Amino acid sequence: MPVEFLPPLPYSLQSHPWRTVVLDALCAALNAVNGEQAVCQNLHLEGDQLWVGEQRFPLEPRGRLAVLAVGKAAVAMARGAKAVLGERVSQGLIVTKFLPQDELAPFPVMLGDHPIPKQRSLRAAQAVGRFLKSLQPGDTLLCLISGGASALLTLPRSPLRLRDLQKTTQLLLRCGATIYELNTLRKHLERLKGGGIVKSVNSVRVISLIISDVIGDAVEVIGSGMTTADPTTFGDAIEVIDRYELRRLIPPSVLEYLLQGAQGLYPETLKPNEVAPDRVLNHVIASNRHACEAAQRSLQSSGVEVFYLTSYLQGEASQVGRVFAAFARHLCATRSASAPPLCWIAGGETTVTVRGNGIGGRNSEVALGAVAEMSGLERALLITLASDGDDGFSPAAGAVVNGSTATRASQMGLSPGAFLKRNDSYTFFNRLQDCLYTSPTHTNVNDLIFLFIG
Repeated sequence: MPVEFLPPLPYSLQSHPWRTVVLDALCAALNAVNGEQAVCQNLHLEGDQLWVGEQRFPLEPRGRLAVLAVGKAAVAMARGAKAVLGERVSQGLIVTKFLPQDELAPFPVMLGDHPIPKQRSLRAAQAVGRFLKSLQPGDTLLCLISGGASALLTLPRSPLRLRDLQKTTQLLLRCGATIYELNTLRKHLERLKGGGIVKSVNSVRVISLIISDVIGDAVEVIGSGMTTADPTTFGDAIEVIDRYELRRLIPPSVLEYLLQGAQGLYPETLKPNEVAPDRVLNHVIASNRHACEAAQRSLQSSGVEVFYLTSYLQGEASQVGRVFAAFARHLCATRSASAPPLCWIAGGETTVTVRGNGIGGRNSEVALGAVAEMSGLERALLITLASDGDDGFSPAAGAVVNGSTATRASQMGLSPGAFLKRNDSYTFFNRLQDCLYTSPTHTNVNDLIFLFIG
């Protein structure tokens, strides 16, 4: 089902002359990386020959074909796999964040927690462990992995406990650690990550179709690399802890485990020399780039001049917002009012260093960082959007800023700076009625930013 933007539309978009064109571009971006569609486009079955893109894999006539789908797009991806493979699939399991009441799933569904793993994530991981144990030599495991998989499946290495992982995850999220850094820790503290699934199913072929939610599409980082070799080490994990000065804050059991692992007392993650190249395939089928390019095509078809900046955007969210506001001011000052509309598109993943106790996420914090600097820019419109429709701890997908946002906020007694200090970006935009809400997007390819000058 195509993505829709749910009412109420952001106030700043409601009367915008290019509203329909902008919304069509946002929808095009999200629909281009739909999980079901991406799987159907990259998977094909001919008798006992399974095709993944241009690669062919013979299936054992008596071997089973099992499907394991994990992540925010798991249900959609599983539907795509079932549509292609039909009755050739002997068993399947889905782990995802939520299942809408009207959404049909082709296999049993378990729900996990995100972004902090809780008991549901632990139970889901235990169920996956049992699922993997049922596989035999000659079977093929098709994994469908999308963003959110790391938190949705949590199985601590012994003697660690769930509460140890919860505390460690919370600390890393609050200090602004990147997904690369966070997943380096996860891979060395949990059983299924860092190639853990491959280790669990010896003599079983593992094929993974992956929707990328990390910058650069590094398969060893997406979902904490459950089905691929891991280049990081215990030493790298300790370096992350020290980089953010967390030795005194993380649970002592976690620090002790990492230090002992670095000494060789615990096994490392799966390494490249341990993987037979004909037994494991990891194939990225959708990414932020695909979403950005689809939006670019949609805008260009409506006569908008488009500049696709990057899909590698990183940095502190509020600072990124200020940079885009500076771009907006420059463009408004130098671009003729009679010129065709212009849109700059960027994708990636910013970080938020949490210092307050407000409600928000990366996307709304980017938008909030731009409010003051965009004041008075009548032709500028900034839209920030989480591709999974779920911006951090808020119920929104993102937010919209224009040249009058600061004035409207002032009239309501709202100070952008004060809300930034509390990391309360969702509350700010919710009061201004400038939040974006979507129907289920069935994907997760990081975040999108659109700077529109019209």
